Amino acid sequence: MLHGSGPGTTGSGAWAATAQALGPSWHVVAPDQAGFGDTPVPAGSRGGLRLWVGQAAELMDALGAERYAVVGHSMGGAVALALAAARPQQVTRVVAVSTMGAPGAPLSADLEAIWAAPAGPLGARDMLSRLVLDQALVTDAAVDARAAAMRAGAGAFASLFPPPRARWVDDLTLSAQTLAAVRAPVLLVHGAQDRITPLGTAALPLLDHLPDVRLHVLGRCGHVPAIEHPHEFRQLLSSFLHRDRGH
Repeated sequence: MLHGSGPGTTGSGAWAATAQALGPSWHVVAPDQAGFGDTPVPAGSRGGLRLWVGQAAELMDALGAERYAVVGHSMGGAVALALAAARPQQVTRVVAVSTMGAPGAPLSADLEAIWAAPAGPLGARDMLSRLVLDQALVTDAAVDARAAAMRAGAGAFASLFPPPRARWVDDLTLSAQTLAAVRAPVLLVHGAQDRITPLGTAALPLLDHLPDVRLHVLGRCGHVPAIEHPHEFRQLLSSFLHRDRGH
């Protein structure tokens, strides 16, 4: 399970509740990608798609996982799709949530604001308010937790998306050739009101490029379906992933 790119994001922060809900039948791996949480960017590197795909592939190799599904959110969705293209014998299914990676997708004003958000309560509140449609979810507790995570990860994150920022969207864009190489079935999950990776530019173009794809759109939903529609999201995920397992 691969997290997105907002400052302060970690594997456990993004996926702990979802992983728990998937139940004991799954072995869930939710790493901090390089530059986030407790995983530093390697010396001499700047982050980026190639680094994150390589990290994910090598991690699963090190764990001895011969076949696995990949779930990715936002930036992590682009990494998941690129990983599936690079490792067609290993990746069995892909769930790309509010995903980046679509050819021609521009840098949205809201994504630029999130990448530029200063560590601390003001930056955290602004970022969270852009991520969700329902502003009742932007609680003081959520803001405090994100502000603390942003401060903890500020050093590494500073190197990842410096301005001009459109180049980092380009770095996460997958070519038509790469998308055509994704042999695993893909489930796209997207919020209709996503301002960070809008449905029209982020998800819809992928329908023309992926060989085996379906798209589930949630109304009244911004960029984080796992938080805004947790029960339906987990149901979608579980049902799609279990198809391979004969349950």
